[in-house]
Amino acid sequence: MNDKSDGKAEKSTNASVLRKRNMDQRDEKIKDNGKIEDPGDEIDAIEKTAKWVAQSFKMLPEWLQDNEYLHSGHRPPMPSFTDCFKSIFSIHSETGNIWTHLIGCVSFFFIALWFLTHSSDKVALQEKVVFSFFFAGAILCLGCSWLFHTLTCHSPFVLKFFRKLDYTGISLLIIGSFVPWLYYGFYCRSVPKYLYISMITIFGIAAIIVSMSDKFTQPNFRHIRALVFVIMGLSAVFPAFHLMYTDGLEKLVNENSFIPLVIMAFLYIFGAMLYGARIPEKYFPGKCDIWFQSHQLFHICVVVAALVHWYGVQKMAFLRLNDQC
Repeated sequence: MNDKSDGKAEKSTNASVLRKRNMDQRDEKIKDNGKIEDPGDEIDAIEKTAKWVAQSFKMLPEWLQDNEYLHSGHRPPMPSFTDCFKSIFSIHSETGNIWTHLIGCVSFFFIALWFLTHSSDKVALQEKVVFSFFFAGAILCLGCSWLFHTLTCHSPFVLKFFRKLDYTGISLLIIGSFVPWLYYGFYCRSVPKYLYISMITIFGIAAIIVSMSDKFTQPNFRHIRALVFVIMGLSAVFPAFHLMYTDGLEKLVNENSFIPLVIMAFLYIFGAMLYGARIPEKYFPGKCDIWFQSHQLFHICVVVAALVHWYGVQKMAFLRLNDQC
């Protein structure tokens, strides 16, 4: 019994000696380098090099608890814009949301740059202005989205502010998508062209005003948010039926990019339904914490839908500009 106690005491003494020796060596090294001379400086240095640790949903403050089906991998509150932007390059529950729209935003920026810098003999100024509405809507929507997901963990005020910008961006994308399609769809008919453009602009402004409401940004209003944007997008049925009635279904399909329009609408609605119902994480809680969660799938649907629409309206514009009214 005494031998065991002596052995434990000896190990404890050796451990203490080693700890003291390491601390003395560290202190000596610090003094030689002239980096840290007092405990306060050492604490500051530790804080600067400290890295945030991903947290579980239950450990988050209430203002960061958005999706109870994502159990882990969440960033803690980080009241530093620098730390928030650095977290873009880390793996966490917002990584997919950030990069899907960051890549989309950069892609549309370069597509817009390529299109708008064409010489006037290839692309007229008027066409550049019309397509600028679409490019501006896409870039602002995707830009506001990745910024929101990057800064969502900063503070309650920043979260709420950028969430409103995120919803505003969605409205701008819908308006921007409508403008070139309506412009070339009713290319030779000024009255319905400007009537429908005015209609979607009014709907968009109304949606933006609603988005500014604090209550609208709350998690329990998720289904209503999705419904507002779906209804706004479905308003395309009015000009589509108008064109089908006046020009016929064949012309609507062959000359007015009706198929790309339907694909775009399907992707937006499908993505919004996944977002509203929180599929698939609702049925696989804790399994989609990092990848394949509903918000990421919604983001992918939005980017693909915008690319499909870009293809459709440029094809539509080419046909219109090579035809006579």
